[in-house]
Amino acid sequence: MAEIFLLTDSEFGDIHIRINTRARNLIMKIQPDGSILMTVPPGVPEKKIRDFIDTYREAIRKKRQQCGAPEGIDWNYVIDAPHFRFTLSEGGKAGFQLRTKGREITLLCPPETDFTREGIQAWLHNVVQEALRERAKKVLPQRIAFLSELSGLGYKSVKINVSKGRWGSCSTRKDINLSCSLMLLPGHLIDYVILHELCHTVEMNHSERFWSLLDRFTHGCAKKQREELRKYNTF
Repeated sequence: MAEIFLLTDSEFGDIHIRINTRARNLIMKIQPDGSILMTVPPGVPEKKIRDFIDTYREAIRKKRQQCGAPEGIDWNYVIDAPHFRFTLSEGGKAGFQLRTKGREITLLCPPETDFTREGIQAWLHNVVQEALRERAKKVLPQRIAFLSELSGLGYKSVKINVSKGRWGSCSTRKDINLSCSLMLLPGHLIDYVILHELCHTVEMNHSERFWSLLDRFTHGCAKKQREELRKYNTF
């Protein structure tokens, strides 16, 4: 009989790991309910399993979304990014309250909160997204103003949205839209997206001239950072 144990991931929760003597490689399967089952050969170290999960994290996320997997927001839920940290904590009063201190945002919840109650997960998701948007409105306009002055690339206006498909966009009138999901990225990738859109104020395409211009402001790492960005997805 194959041995099975649980490995806890900060995003996906408990992952069932099945050790099979016949296995030669690490195999992952997303169950219809969104749960994750991995089959591994004997003796595979935990680090190798976690590295495998990290490598395919975006693909796992998309597959679980297709399965309708629950959001999984509960007392252990944490978003920990350089410019945005969101946690839940037990509150002393009835009702839900948001406590904000810089990048640290805590949702205080009643002790008796039932995270399985119908509709609660969708509501919590909206709370997180709104907190993310409010944080983005404080950070991103200042950052684009700084990078605009540094690069000499001007823009007309900037708006923060909740786009789930694009990190940013730039119109022919030099109006720039930025997704609040940028707050989940490392700082250098936030700058990459902003500079990408600023470069579109000069080159409204992805020609060699565009990439050459963007390279000037990313120390020659424009396409490398583009590939790095593909490991992330909007919230």
